[in-house]
Amino acid sequence: MVSYIIRRLLMLIPVLIGMSIIVFSIIHAIPGDPAETILGDKATEESKEALREELGLNDPVHVQYLNYMTRLLQGDLGNSIRTNVPISEEIGPYLAATLELTLVSMAIAVFVGVNAGIISAWKQNSWFDYTSMIFALVGVSMPIFWLGLMEQWIFALELKWLPSLGRMNARDPVEAVTHLYIIDALIAGRPDQAWTVIKHLILPGIALGTIPMAIIARMTRSSMLEVMRSDYIRTARAKGLNQLPVVYKHAFKNALIPVVTVIGLQTGLLLGGAVLTETIFAWPGVGRYIFEAISFRDYPVIQSGILVIAVIFVLINLIVDLLYALIDPRINYR
Repeated sequence: MVSYIIRRLLMLIPVLIGMSIIVFSIIHAIPGDPAETILGDKATEESKEALREELGLNDPVHVQYLNYMTRLLQGDLGNSIRTNVPISEEIGPYLAATLELTLVSMAIAVFVGVNAGIISAWKQNSWFDYTSMIFALVGVSMPIFWLGLMEQWIFALELKWLPSLGRMNARDPVEAVTHLYIIDALIAGRPDQAWTVIKHLILPGIALGTIPMAIIARMTRSSMLEVMRSDYIRTARAKGLNQLPVVYKHAFKNALIPVVTVIGLQTGLLLGGAVLTETIFAWPGVGRYIFEAISFRDYPVIQSGILVIAVIFVLINLIVDLLYALIDPRINYR
């Protein structure tokens, strides 16, 4: 197991190098001049040239890449061109915001999706099966931005049940310790503020979690149907065992591996693909951070942000692979 983990971690190196080359090449192919973006159209050509020289933008692209990788190997993500703040300090709160939103979204998606899939397979061809699969099909097809706007219109503007923007009540903040606001509110002994944070999370959490929820429901149903046609399940049913433990304990455990794979992939995708949701709900996450960096041609932020997400994505997939051995003891990693 340990050697497998080490091998997988070593595989990170070529993955990250390849990712960094692709991202670096694409970013530098984007039209636009960071110096002009920062200084504005009215700046003189001399001042723009001086800023380009200061930022190293006049160096050949391969020299800029090598300089960036040299700093990266020393643990330096560089400074933001826009704010001149070290990215390692700046990205933490944004990453925590995205992590909090992603965890809530996946909790909603897993709870609803897995149970809907199990019950659909258990009650195949029933009204629940047809209804849940229709909702799953609609959920997969529904654009996130449209769903987010509809949520804001119905639940925030019309019914006024939930807030439509932000992470918490800005007039009564709590001290940021972990930057995960639910935990920070509980640390500060403010359950009222924790509830406020949860209310801010519900609408973006549902918007972001709808597509994974639908995919998980369909995958769970498909996997459960295959397992429930197995001989040992038919034998257990023929013996008159209670249906609930047969379905949830025996069948679901053996149907779990493809479901866990999908959950891991979707979690990684949500971390990097929350830009639309974060923009609609004014959520200060890493997706919005990178989106704003693209607008300002802030190359170091874009590169570092994408690399951080890539590392998390690979680590999530490593955790999923390790979970396989816990779910199915026949799997070994020698």
